[in-house]
Amino acid sequence: MSPALPISSLGRLVRGTGPGLLLAHGAGGGIDANYGPILDTLAAQHTVIGPDYPGTGRTERTEAPLTLDGLADELVATAVEEGQDTFAIAGYSLGSPVAVRAATRHPDRVTALVLTAGFAHPNPRFLVAAKLWRDLLRAGDLEQLSAFVALIGLSAPVLDTVGQDDLDTALKTTAATIPPGTLDHLDLLINHVDVRADLAALTVPTLVISTTLDQLVTPHHHRQLAETIPKARYAEIATGHLPFVEQPAKWSTLIRNFLRDSQT
Repeated sequence: MSPALPISSLGRLVRGTGPGLLLAHGAGGGIDANYGPILDTLAAQHTVIGPDYPGTGRTERTEAPLTLDGLADELVATAVEEGQDTFAIAGYSLGSPVAVRAATRHPDRVTALVLTAGFAHPNPRFLVAAKLWRDLLRAGDLEQLSAFVALIGLSAPVLDTVGQDDLDTALKTTAATIPPGTLDHLDLLINHVDVRADLAALTVPTLVISTTLDQLVTPHHHRQLAETIPKARYAEIATGHLPFVEQPAKWSTLIRNFLRDSQT
């Protein structure tokens, strides 16, 4: 039996018509940051509900620590409050374990999953990167943090072709737009995310999208999801960790086509 839903405190974007599609974004991201370039494509066939986690976008930062169950329940509650009793979930990065937990806690509501650049649990290598990200942010070293995020977020082929002026502008933009809730998201990721036991229990159609040039959440994690989730489909995009920057059209096409096929 699904747990009772809370009243969602999450600000949200709602766009489009059709079957429900709930979005779960990444750590230090936000709906506009992580899904903005593909929202129009998704909303052409779906009622898209995009909640921002605490401390990002439309949602104020909370003093209470984030929990995976609590965040998953709030996302589901947001969709229900917007009139969607059942819906698919597209999870990106940290949003992937959030989406998995939402599906196992609310199996009567979640109809399909799309997990991009996702992971079930951060391994030691991933923890090194996440802790460095956290420590640079705690120290207020935004210049070095922006450089680190660029190096580990973008693929080498893309970063190798960026001009100096464009890179300098991108680094300044990153430093100026870090959401205040990022530290809370990283604490959740580092200390509390583990959905390995959830994966085998998933029964909904699932697509795992591997960002094959990803240096943050490496393909090792994507393959673990695809190999453990029953009957999961698997697709690849030759991008780093930011498919919405490098390959938004291909990313949105994979999501749209899978959801269309899984609902027929």
